[in-house]
Amino acid sequence: MSRLLRGDGVAPVPIRTLTALSADGARVHVEVHGPDGAPAVVLSHGWTCSTRFWDAQIRDLAVDHRVIAYDQRGHGRSPEAGREGYSTDALADDLEAVLAAALEPGEKAVIAGHSMGGMTVMAAARRPGLRAHAAAVLLCSTGSSRLAAESRVVPLPAGGVRDRIHRAILRSPAPLGPVTPLSRRMLKYGTMGPGSAPDRVETCARIVHACPRTARRAWGHVLADLDLDACVRELKVPTALIAGTEDRLTPLVHAHALVATLPGSLGLTMLTGMGHMTPVEAPEAVTAKIRELVTTYVPAGGPDAARDGTRTAAADDGTAEEDVA
Repeated sequence: MSRLLRGDGVAPVPIRTLTALSADGARVHVEVHGPDGAPAVVLSHGWTCSTRFWDAQIRDLAVDHRVIAYDQRGHGRSPEAGREGYSTDALADDLEAVLAAALEPGEKAVIAGHSMGGMTVMAAARRPGLRAHAAAVLLCSTGSSRLAAESRVVPLPAGGVRDRIHRAILRSPAPLGPVTPLSRRMLKYGTMGPGSAPDRVETCARIVHACPRTARRAWGHVLADLDLDACVRELKVPTALIAGTEDRLTPLVHAHALVATLPGSLGLTMLTGMGHMTPVEAPEAVTAKIRELVTTYVPAGGPDAARDGTRTAAADDGTAEEDVA
């Protein structure tokens, strides 16, 4: 088992938690790991996932980085939104709120997004909050448009029938139910490489099956009609990409398109044999790329990360503080 995944059954314990208040009043659960004053990394997870998706990166990076991970609205410990609360603008609003709550004014960080988390970064490309705080970006297994059309989950020729089936899957209200041998096989086929280890398949299955059905369906509607191509051209910070060669959900065509369009593209790292869940399937590769970006782009001796004490703090399960910002 990877050294980054040892102890995977127990979540890393944050030094504190925050509740970031988004533009529409939505509450976003934020975890802060690692020493205050260390270089900052912000992690944004994908559709049907949670902060647990980044456990391997958090364990490794929090030794000498301040790692900020948050639950997208409706996922993990972030409450579900109302019917109108799901959109690419909401993704961008939430990321801006997290950056404002967890970073000091002007403090730079590397922002890593997986799948819908990468789409979140693209959606926020024009936002002043992102531009103020992003030193560099890592996009993992993501795309900016045509998700249903380019997906290869359903083994049919490209065209209208395959597109409609993929849209129906994204928008499906059907419950996922408990994790079973059959559901693990289905999830592995759709989202992971054929050689993925059973423990990593189990990790992903438990995270995905924990996502509330209403949030999964609401975000699925957003993804089915996603078009962030114009935003990609506005993401002008240095941006690296990672993608698996066996990704059926966001095949390599998306990564190649992003490399060709991003103004600050640093190129693509292709992970042979890996699927869509790259931070879990290949944790060392993803973590190493984040470390490389921090070393290259985050200024040494940035703003002191210590809180000024003006926010209200409360104990969270006796192990962390919770701020509302």
